[in-house]
Amino acid sequence: MRFGIFIPQGWRHDLVGIEPADQWRRMRELAIAADEGPWESLWVYDHFHTVPVPSDQATHEAWTLMSAFGAVTDRIRLGQMCTCMSYRNPAYLAKVASTVDAISGGRCEMGIGGGWYEHEWRAYGYGFPGVAERLGRLDEGVQIMKQAWETGEATLEGKYYQVDGALVHPQPLQSVGDAEQGIPLWIAGGGEKVTLRIAAQYAQYTNFAGDPEAFTAKSEILRGHCERLGTDFDAIVRSSNYNVVVARTEAEVAERLDVIEARVRPYLGEKTDAFMNEYRSDAALGVGTPEQIVERLARMRDLGMTYAITYFPEAAYDRSGIDLFEAEVVPALR
Repeated sequence: MRFGIFIPQGWRHDLVGIEPADQWRRMRELAIAADEGPWESLWVYDHFHTVPVPSDQATHEAWTLMSAFGAVTDRIRLGQMCTCMSYRNPAYLAKVASTVDAISGGRCEMGIGGGWYEHEWRAYGYGFPGVAERLGRLDEGVQIMKQAWETGEATLEGKYYQVDGALVHPQPLQSVGDAEQGIPLWIAGGGEKVTLRIAAQYAQYTNFAGDPEAFTAKSEILRGHCERLGTDFDAIVRSSNYNVVVARTEAEVAERLDVIEARVRPYLGEKTDAFMNEYRSDAALGVGTPEQIVERLARMRDLGMTYAITYFPEAAYDRSGIDLFEAEVVPALR
C-alpha cells in the first residue's frame, strides 16, 4: 500500500489559534517532515471557505501552496484532493500545473473533480450550476488539460469551454522524454454515471469511498465503464481518504478526540457533534490503535484500495500521531 498525507491549510478548522503569520511556517515544517518520511505524496484541499461552517478562519489557496511546497521539498509528490474544475479556466489551470511541475522537478499530481461546496461557489460569483453542467465542465476541462500537457497546445470548441490554440510552454516535465501523458490525473468522486466514466476514460488514479461496501460497489461500476470504453481497469490505481487519530490505547484515542472537539467547538457551535461524528463513528477506519487501523486498511487493500490518503486533524498542533502512524502502520502495510 502507498500513502499520502494532507497538510493542514485551515479548511477543516485545523489551523485555529495559530497566528496567520505563523501558519505557513507550520505548514512548511510539516511538508518538509513528510518529504523526509515514508510518504509518497502530500495533499491539500481546493476550497476557499472553511467547513462544516464558513467562518473567518484561514483557508489557504491550494495551487499557491502547491508552488510553495514544490520549492521547499525535494522528493515527495504534490497533489490536491481535489481541484474544482469550474474555479479556474482549464487552459489556465493546465498552465498553473505545468509551472508547479517545473518548480517541483516533475512532482505534480492533478486531483480534479466537479465541485460541490455551494456556499463558496456562490460567494465567489461562480453561480452553482446543476450536476450535469458541473460534470460536463469536468469532462471538457480534462480533455483540454491532457491535450495541453501532451502537445503543448489545446483547442476545443466545447459546450462549456472554448479554447483556440492555447499554448502551454514549457510542457510539464512529466511530458518530456519517455513520459507521454503529462501530469497524472486523479479523478475524484464516486458519481456512477459520469464521474466514474470520466475516470475510466482518462484517469491514472481514482479517489472514492473508503469503506468496504461502498468501495467495492464503486469499483465494480468503474470496471464496467472500463470494459465499455476498452480501457484497462487494472491500470487505474484506486485510492481513498482516511481521517486518522491514532494512539497506543483506545483510552488515549478518546482523549485525543476530546482535545480536537474542544479546539473546534468555539468555531463550529451546534455543528460540532456532526463534525466529530466523522471521527467517532464506526465508519472512521483511521481512528484507533495502530493494530486496529492496520487490520481495517489491510481489508481495504485486499479489496483493491492500494493508496491511502491520510488526514491528521492534530497535525498543526501535535505530530505524535503522525510519528506513531509512520512507525507502526506504514511498515505493516507497505
